[in-house]
Amino acid sequence: MEFANKEYFLLLLLLIPYILWYFLYRRHSEPTILMSDTFAYQYAPKSWRIRIINLPMVLRCITYALVVIILARPQTHNAWDKRSVEGIDIMLAMDVSTSMLAEDLRPNRIEAAKSVAAEFIAGRPNDNIGLTIFAGEAFTQCPMTTDHASLLNLLQNVRTDIAASGLIQDGTAVGMGLANAVSRLKNSKAKSKVVILLTDGSNNMGDLSPMTAAQIAKSMGIRVYTIGVGTNKVAPYPMPVAGGVQYVNMPVEIDTNTLREIAATTDGNFYRATNNAELKKIYKDIDKLEKTRMNVTKFSKKYEAYEPFALAAIICLLLEIVLRTTVLRRIP
Repeated sequence: MEFANKEYFLLLLLLIPYILWYFLYRRHSEPTILMSDTFAYQYAPKSWRIRIINLPMVLRCITYALVVIILARPQTHNAWDKRSVEGIDIMLAMDVSTSMLAEDLRPNRIEAAKSVAAEFIAGRPNDNIGLTIFAGEAFTQCPMTTDHASLLNLLQNVRTDIAASGLIQDGTAVGMGLANAVSRLKNSKAKSKVVILLTDGSNNMGDLSPMTAAQIAKSMGIRVYTIGVGTNKVAPYPMPVAGGVQYVNMPVEIDTNTLREIAATTDGNFYRATNNAELKKIYKDIDKLEKTRMNVTKFSKKYEAYEPFALAAIICLLLEIVLRTTVLRRIP
């Protein structure tokens, strides 16, 4: 929190003479009763009224201090934050075809992939990361950004039913998914540019072959890490039937040769993930990449933050008035 008018804090110095006046002079000017002997009252217990006799003065001082804080105009931080960080540019290309609902990974392939990707993003706060999703078609779910909170929110919204509901064609357009991710990196000036391509099938849709997309990536200096996710033989797949779900064993058809060639062409690596633990280990190789310095600019919106202080001042003032006119009222 910042204060627009810090000079108003000098008014707090006025509390010092007021407190001295209260204890040294004002109390001596209050009405008193002369008694010949006070011995009888020496050990008399003090009532709760006596114990809080100075509370109105304390509340008055607190109210004054809060008013001074309000005059100083407390504000939230409002500035362009420019800094240089070390990071790389990464595009995640994720298969969202309906076959990603297979449950050979827990709870299923798509949720396991999202969980590991979220951990990866959270662990690399300085990287410029974006997200492409593809089935029979491909599109950018989130362009590259260092605003990882927004990226994680968009990642959590990724679902396979966009293909099942007909929003995009079902299938596996590996070439289109890779080409979409590569297009987001074409203007990058980072030393390390990476695409992490995750799929559980083989290319059977799209107008662009995976190897053509790989050649484009190579020409732009982009390394592609390919991940084939799924078991080696068959996987349990939930099929909706009347009144419930029936599981059928679906053959796993991952074109490992093409994925391996894509990685080799772009100086990347090919991985097979048959369970959740293996999928988590795959991303460790990204940490070995050369990082590059980039400028990051952030802006936070300003607003006046005096409301809590004003509310507290009003409460203290009202409490002081109530005490002074009721239980601590003095006569005369």
